[in-house]
Amino acid sequence: MTKKSLKNLPYYIFLTAVLFITILPILYTVLASFKSNSEILTSPESLFPKKFTLDNYITALNSESFNVPRMLWNSIYYTVCCVTINMLTSSTAGYVFARGNFPGQKALFAVFSSLMFISLGSITIYPQFEVLDTVGLSGNLWGLIVMKIFGIGIVNIYLVRSYVRTLPAALEESAYIDGCSFIRAFFSIILPLLKPIMATIGILSFQASWNDYLMPTLFTLTRPEQRTLIVGVAALKSSSEAASSWNLMLAGSTIALIPVLFAYGVANKHFVKGLASGAVKG
Repeated sequence: MTKKSLKNLPYYIFLTAVLFITILPILYTVLASFKSNSEILTSPESLFPKKFTLDNYITALNSESFNVPRMLWNSIYYTVCCVTINMLTSSTAGYVFARGNFPGQKALFAVFSSLMFISLGSITIYPQFEVLDTVGLSGNLWGLIVMKIFGIGIVNIYLVRSYVRTLPAALEESAYIDGCSFIRAFFSIILPLLKPIMATIGILSFQASWNDYLMPTLFTLTRPEQRTLIVGVAALKSSSEAASSWNLMLAGSTIALIPVLFAYGVANKHFVKGLASGAVKG
């Protein structure tokens, strides 16, 4: 072993310990989802199941009261809509603030930036419900999706703005000479170059939307059939069946883990590159 390796050995040990602590809850959830409910209740300290069983997944996928396929579909279309909206609004707004030139641009960006330091918390929920109730969208997921359209993801806008500023302005200038408008130059020239930063925004939006709990819970209180998977698992835990449904909750949680892990695995390279590039200059 080299001197450099020996010198870094404490760091390797520390990082390995952190990795183990981080992975252990996920590993326990996945392995426990293959246990019978009686084994979960009688031997909760056991990591590996004494007997692997797929009954939990079969029950979860076929249960009428805990309709995993329906909740999974709700999670998918809610997350896809939110990610699409976030990527579109963040990319266009970031490009406008990076390359645009209009009166009040700096003042408007300063107002948007100030939103990073203002958090009203749950006090905004009631006004949002009132506005959406006026147009008949206060009790379903579509109302929440519509609300996302008018949200301002200032952090994502900052990332896109910083990334666009690293690109040479000559790209757009040559497009203008060829007759492109400001919007067409963005969609034809700049947007294809934003792949790394868009992957970063996409993963962050995916993770936030897929694991969103509070707002989907409030918006689906009167429509249980529109619950997302995260909301459904949490609702099952709070129901009278909780003591006899740990196996279903663990199976549902494992199913909910898969898309997030898959997204990070596929786009991890672009995610790290986008974060680094978006932070080069502001």
